[in-house]
Amino acid sequence: MLIKKTETCSRLSLSADGLRKLQLKDPTFPKPIKLGSSKQAPVFFDIKELEQWLELKKVERDGEFEA
Repeated sequence: MLIKKTETCSRLSLSADGLRKLQLKDPTFPKPIKLGSSKQAPVFFDIKELEQWLELKKVERDGEFEA
């Protein structure tokens, strides 16, 4: 299932600029899906990929405390 960029920001409690910075900083963050070739074409994210990314971040976080 795809969700809009604005909903992605809302779910992650990020501004649009915060999401952009996260995408630049973290190469493991899911790539957006753009429906159309124009600059104004809407951008979506796959909810399953976002959930998997969050699970990976939890595992990384939990691993840091065990060391």
